[in-house]
Amino acid sequence: MYAILKCREQDVSAVLAEGGLFLAPATAWQGFLLGYASGIIWYLGSCYWVYNTMHEYGELSALTSALLLLAYAMYLALYHGVFGLLLALTAARRNGFSLRALVFAPFIWVAIELARTYISGFPWDLLGYTQIDNIPMTRIASITGVYGLSFEIALVNTAVTAAFLVPQRKRVLLLAVSAFVIALLHAGKLYSPPALPTTDGVTLVQSDVPVLDEPWSLDYELSTLRELAALSVRPKAEPGGTPGLIIWPESPAPFLVTDLHVRTALADVARQTNSSIIAGTLGIRGFGDPSGTREIYNSASVIAPNGAWTYEYDKIHLVPFGEYVPAADLLFFAKKLTRDVGAFSRGTSRQPLQVDSSRVGIFICYESIFPNELRQLARNGAEVFVNISNDGWYGNTSAPLQHLNMARMRAIENNRWLLRDTNTGVTAVIDPYGRRVAEAPRFQRTALQGAYDVEQETTFYTRHGDWFPIACAIIALLGLILSYYRSRWLFQPPAQASGEGSADL
Repeated sequence: MYAILKCREQDVSAVLAEGGLFLAPATAWQGFLLGYASGIIWYLGSCYWVYNTMHEYGELSALTSALLLLAYAMYLALYHGVFGLLLALTAARRNGFSLRALVFAPFIWVAIELARTYISGFPWDLLGYTQIDNIPMTRIASITGVYGLSFEIALVNTAVTAAFLVPQRKRVLLLAVSAFVIALLHAGKLYSPPALPTTDGVTLVQSDVPVLDEPWSLDYELSTLRELAALSVRPKAEPGGTPGLIIWPESPAPFLVTDLHVRTALADVARQTNSSIIAGTLGIRGFGDPSGTREIYNSASVIAPNGAWTYEYDKIHLVPFGEYVPAADLLFFAKKLTRDVGAFSRGTSRQPLQVDSSRVGIFICYESIFPNELRQLARNGAEVFVNISNDGWYGNTSAPLQHLNMARMRAIENNRWLLRDTNTGVTAVIDPYGRRVAEAPRFQRTALQGAYDVEQETTFYTRHGDWFPIACAIIALLGLILSYYRSRWLFQPPAQASGEGSADL
């Protein structure tokens, strides 16, 4: 992002003698373009699965799916472009590039991640998730959320960048210190605390229901219910076995809460095992209303051991292009997609549900990627998290694994056990360190038995939310204001800048 200025021969000689370079910051426009290009590459590479989802399950043409992936990448890459722009503005000063301005880079990065969370509503694969298996390092997430890990990574990379901009006599020392810090931080992946004690059992039923092209038939529904019921009661028949809490995932199966076959099957399983059940269902409000008004929800129903349907959680944060289509009237080229997705209604409550003697915080699928929303469950008294999801729409791509890592971070941030049950995988029991202590194989209809515990103490992040990224946004703004008052030439191209500039040490 920096250009070498043409300077007087004696000035060049003096600076080169120190091992430095005459540098000028990129203009704001150059910074934006460089950040934007890197963002497009990042999203095309990490979220390639958008093409698979739209083409294979949305039944859009290959060209339309590719264009949607490109549009998706070009849109989200705007945030990377803004990062490059703000960094260029902050780094500029009249007599050259200021190394002190690099101090603001991690703050700007976290501010941009915060903006992506709240403005676009798609904080997928934030930088901090790369350290999900580094247990000592992830402890900071219980204070700052995942944003604190993003800050650490950006800070270390900023130090490495600064090492190549300082005079040569300082470069070796700064590179050595940076390398030591990097090695020290990564060494945390070698440490694993002892297994945590558990008190309660759970059976996670992985339904592996395919996305059907043909209409859902009664025979197929009944056979599916029989197989899932058999998997649910099987642990009780094994020597010394008990199913504990039974969970059925979100799936493509239209398990309506008004369907007597569904209600009967789940009630029978609950009574036969004397266990509570949490099951992915489709909730309906206004059924039979003479006015014809009816709302459909993506829900999780709770069935008591006596077979009674007691509580229901309705999904709040819906998936764009999955559960509703933004600007559906404008997407004339995606008629098949907009017709099939339809429109779900949104739930309103983040209160935990009472299941046996525990308070359970339930969230569904896409909701797992929103840190500040889910920490409200623990703040409101949830002692264990349950995440039901249908990742079958992603196919055999890396998206389910990315989704899993984001859900694991929610367990770390709030110090809660997480029981994650999915349609096709990854189904797992996750402890408060984010470790997968039990895991079912993907793309199989099976049941996973595991054990967990309940937690009542809340973390700093649970209590205070996104205080850290907000503070980073404020500091980044202060850096921009400081840079503005120190230099008024920010939008001049490098060729028009003074030839007296050099790196400010």
